Amino acid sequence: MARDGEPSQFPKTGRFLAGRLRHDMSQSEQVELENMAGSIKTYPDGHRLIARGDVCDHSTILIDGFMLRTLESDDRRYGVSFHVPGDFVDLHCFALKRLDHNIDCVGPTTIAQIPHSEILKTMKERPHLARLFWFSTMLDAAMHREWIMKLEQLTAPRRIAHIFAEVWRRLEMVGLGFEDGFETPLRQADIADMCGATPIHTNRALADLRKKGIADFQRGAVRIPDRNRLEEFAVFTPDYLFGEGALYLRDYD
Repeated sequence: MARDGEPSQFPKTGRFLAGRLRHDMSQSEQVELENMAGSIKTYPDGHRLIARGDVCDHSTILIDGFMLRTLESDDRRYGVSFHVPGDFVDLHCFALKRLDHNIDCVGPTTIAQIPHSEILKTMKERPHLARLFWFSTMLDAAMHREWIMKLEQLTAPRRIAHIFAEVWRRLEMVGLGFEDGFETPLRQADIADMCGATPIHTNRALADLRKKGIADFQRGAVRIPDRNRLEEFAVFTPDYLFGEGALYLRDYD
């Protein structure tokens, strides 16, 4: 969970690395990161923040809402990862300048953007904070690897259960989860895009999860009566999120 008071003290960046390495940021680093972030902007559901190939001179931190990383092929959209508040959604842009994918808003979304000139300055003058930026990017890669494996291993109902388990854990890390599930703007079509299934197959898979009493998805909410049962069904182990677990990062040099 995010430390009490941080989102109010740092409204633009207070959830960055919450539940992971937020504790490793000094007060001065937290202040500097907050000051780096530009003005707050809000976008509507469906807004494409970045399209494949756009030239980027800033990177975006998500303050409120959800975002999907998407690819498009043969007139179909594929969700290859998602973002929750506190995430840098496109820190990759600092090195790549052009993304090979899109960044789409799911539901109303609030962001702040950090100029790449400020990130370059941080790399030169604040190596520890730069290392945390690097960790954030590597974390995206770890989650992407897990998704690739689970898409190969699991049936559609279990893939969806895995998505629910991950979203729940990540929202808890930033203080936005509930004891019995989470709120989400994700729609059935988004879930289909994220698990590589057709809308009809996704509808049947969601019905199966509901019938089994594993998860009940209604637009705007996911309710889960038994976390252990959900995670066992999804073959979900949260270590790759680098929160609590075997890969938890404590002190390091």
